Amino acid sequence: MVRVAVDYAHPWDRVLMQFKFGSRPDFAAAMALVMSCHIKAQHGAAALGPTRLVPVPLSRERLAQRGYNQAWELARRLARQVGLQARADALMRCVHLPGQAEQGRAARLKRLQGVFQLSPAGRAWVAGQRVALVDDVYTTGATATEAARTLLAAGALQVQVWAFARTPAPEEGPS
Repeated sequence: MVRVAVDYAHPWDRVLMQFKFGSRPDFAAAMALVMSCHIKAQHGAAALGPTRLVPVPLSRERLAQRGYNQAWELARRLARQVGLQARADALMRCVHLPGQAEQGRAARLKRLQGVFQLSPAGRAWVAGQRVALVDDVYTTGATATEAARTLLAAGALQVQVWAFARTPAPEEGPS
């Protein structure tokens, strides 16, 4: 199940670009508020489902380049607003990959295989829990699919995806 607050369109596209690439982690507070209002309005506070929030991790290289993980900035604020626990170190991205903006879903899925793993503490933290995987933008679902597969293999009972924005998937080229 994927829950998304807004479409990746004006004015949110500009907000997201500044948030992600313009050194504006402070935007996360307002974005998390929009997400929590959307989730509560659609599903009610009692019917959220997940018991844990896990941000999509960045590789060490990308984290050093950006200075913060935008998914963690959202998750930690969102956790406070919906009364759940969040943990930045549960899921790790073990492989650094260049950006994937120009790739379709099949190519993304193939290159993401095996890039995530759980920390020992994260494995215990998600085992037997319903998890919401938090990200800023949901595009093809490839990242979420691989991260969810990793969480489920570690014993999570269920994984939902909570993203701030959804962008249309890029067109798949001819085979």
